[in-house]
Amino acid sequence: MKVAFAGTPEFARAALAAVADAGHEVVLVLTQPDRPAGRGMKLQPSPVKHEAQARGLPLVQPRSLRLDGKFPDDARVAEAALRQAAPEVMVVAAYGLILPPWVLTLPPLGCLNIHGSLLPRWRGAAPIQRAIEAGDTTTGITIMQMDAGLDTGPMLLEEALPIGADDTAATLHDRLAVLGARLIVRALQALAAGPLAARAQPAEGVTYAAKIDKAEAAIDWRQPADVIERRLRAFDPFPGCTAELLGQPLKVWRGRVVDAPAAQAGAVPGRLLPDTAGRLVVACGEARAQALEIVEVQPPGGRRVAAAEWLRRAAPARR
Repeated sequence: MKVAFAGTPEFARAALAAVADAGHEVVLVLTQPDRPAGRGMKLQPSPVKHEAQARGLPLVQPRSLRLDGKFPDDARVAEAALRQAAPEVMVVAAYGLILPPWVLTLPPLGCLNIHGSLLPRWRGAAPIQRAIEAGDTTTGITIMQMDAGLDTGPMLLEEALPIGADDTAATLHDRLAVLGARLIVRALQALAAGPLAARAQPAEGVTYAAKIDKAEAAIDWRQPADVIERRLRAFDPFPGCTAELLGQPLKVWRGRVVDAPAAQAGAVPGRLLPDTAGRLVVACGEARAQALEIVEVQPPGGRRVAAAEWLRRAAPARR
């Protein structure tokens, strides 16, 4: 099939590679413009751009697809490229730009989206992180026929995936990327033989996965220990969770819920609890019989280290 592809991060790169490897003719790739990144803030191409260039695929990087928007010239260039490419279908995966009606209706077979949840749960920008944060034990991939709504289109294929007790956003992302790549190839193969059976999303169970904001990074020790532990995993690798311990600002990457010593039950949330084993244990809010043991931290300008290693250095310096 003649396929146009729109995507930006690694999640999308895996799908682009799978579609091309399956023998489909990728007639055009759309990805977001290069962004500054790293310490030098140099412009960096997206993973999808890297993949497209490595395969010699035609590429456009519009800042917008809205012909009446802020960057109409970009949109017109993209429109001309898409019309010339004449794709039968467009595959969309974590593109990051809203597709206006002219894009949705341009390919005869429409636009198929690879979404990282089992819709209608976790529509929106951050389904992987919000699923972990909420304590979900299952997620998956939905291949959806796109419409003008926010992840509201009919579902074509879906497959579930368990969320492990130690999954981070990074580890779950990688497994979902593999699953999404496999499912979109399956969907395109089926579509080449005829229309796919579409199922409307149920009205019950709709939730929205709001975009992760850096302001959410600060740990609120008044929350229960298990809620904080899930957020640590949900926000790894971005934006990470932050706290001040022993007077030092830290990123906190991993933790585990532990029973608080009986004498410390009900301690003020955020207080370090005495621990003869040299562990870093912090009192939390509700269910105060439990606390959070910090397992891995990162000091400013440093690398991730075991909390016990950081504590050995920080505690003497504090005295």
